Amino acid sequence: MDREKLSRRRVLGTLGASGVIALAGCVGDDDDGGDDGDDGSGDSDTDDSDSDSDTGDSDSETGDSDSDSDSDTGDDDSDDGGMTDDVSGSFTIGILQDYTGPLDVYGHQGTSGFYSGLAHKADDDPLGENAIDEGGYEYSVGNIDLELLARDTQFDPSQAQQLAEDLVADDDVDLLYGAVSSDSAIRIISQVVDRTDVPFIAGPAAAAEITADGETCRDRVFRANENTAMDARSGGVYIAESTDVDQVALFGSDNSFGRSVVNNYKQVLEARGVEIVFEREVPEGQEEWSGLLNQAEEAGAQGMVGGFTASTLIPFGTAFLQGDYQMRLFGGFASRLTLGAVGGLLADALGDNFTNEGIEQAQFGPFTTRYHWNQYDNDINDAFVESHVEAYNVVPDLFTGGAFTASSAVIQAFHEQGEVSSDALIEGMSGMTVTDTPKGENGYEFQEYNNQARSDMTVAPVEVTPEDQEAWPAPIMPGEPIETIDADNVTIPADEMSCDLS
Repeated sequence: MDREKLSRRRVLGTLGASGVIALAGCVGDDDDGGDDGDDGSGDSDTDDSDSDSDTGDSDSETGDSDSDSDSDTGDDDSDDGGMTDDVSGSFTIGILQDYTGPLDVYGHQGTSGFYSGLAHKADDDPLGENAIDEGGYEYSVGNIDLELLARDTQFDPSQAQQLAEDLVADDDVDLLYGAVSSDSAIRIISQVVDRTDVPFIAGPAAAAEITADGETCRDRVFRANENTAMDARSGGVYIAESTDVDQVALFGSDNSFGRSVVNNYKQVLEARGVEIVFEREVPEGQEEWSGLLNQAEEAGAQGMVGGFTASTLIPFGTAFLQGDYQMRLFGGFASRLTLGAVGGLLADALGDNFTNEGIEQAQFGPFTTRYHWNQYDNDINDAFVESHVEAYNVVPDLFTGGAFTASSAVIQAFHEQGEVSSDALIEGMSGMTVTDTPKGENGYEFQEYNNQARSDMTVAPVEVTPEDQEAWPAPIMPGEPIETIDADNVTIPADEMSCDLS
């Protein structure tokens, strides 16, 4: 940490609305919310945008939940969630998420997951659904007293920056956490973090550049949530090493997000001997697909990947399912809102053949997933899912696992450093292996060279949601995992990024 920085209160108190600079390239290609949280199928990215994946994610009320279990903390102790009583203090966290606006569902996941990680460490229930909104909330984890100041960014980067400035200058927060939009996260870094000593944990914001680009990565900026590059790289590893597909077509929207999807897949596939036989950028909202799909198949493609969000996915998927193509579609799972739309598309296209076997015959998937409730079998995740359903009437979704891990890491840092402070958080989270995570004990590790947490990803088939799965309101869902892609294979290598904090 740069101890020569002016105090955050002094600096930001003089900024007001000045200091705003326009940052572009963070929003995805269509209405589904491009920017961030990137959810879905086929996306990924290393440059900027986050956006969601081709399946436009989203999610909703969500709120993750806590989990029983104890934690690692490195101290001696007990049955109270692994916490010890020898670390105490007060700490204020500014939470910047969308509670209204086009991607409020992502903000709900980012907040409820964060609350759930705290609850797991406290061996208590998480803050309820009424706390997933603007306001001030108090929560204690052992002898650590937290003040949580939640603010609504409304998917507006200017609003996110202003709120971050106010939280630092007026409320003297010790940590900022958020946001949904990658553009918002980048503004918080450049306009608030860089001018003060406050640390920042990004999430669900998924643009890979946040932690991979020297222009935005910082020793005080961390991210536990998976990013878009991890989607593409895990998908590329699966195609190359676990299928007989050796010729692939890549489609991406004509924007930074789409190009990043294509670039990440291309790098991984070509490095493993898979040939890219057709590559095309398309305008956002591309509606005519039969000609492009015919060209891809004529070029010899056996599989294809799409780097775009929901509004482009619908006409793309319709053309694919209605045509008699021999290519298999690969990508990544989104959260339940988008899977609701995509599932409806599949049901209409397949009719009576809308079954697990029918989806397989249509060559729709398998897909990779960052986190879904049914992909990890361990005590922490079991308790997390149970409490999540009890508190929010829905299973944990795409972004909640990373958000859980973020707050779990904060409490772990305090215990490992023996101090409750911003300095202890920064020192403790750098290079940390996070003990308590929904992906299992020691399931996430912060890379010292860029403060991005790496974790395993899974690959699963697309399945019809059974009638007894009441807590998943979408017609399709990830099935039983068929493969796990190791964390070492899903993140951008240090020598392929411009960030080096080591």
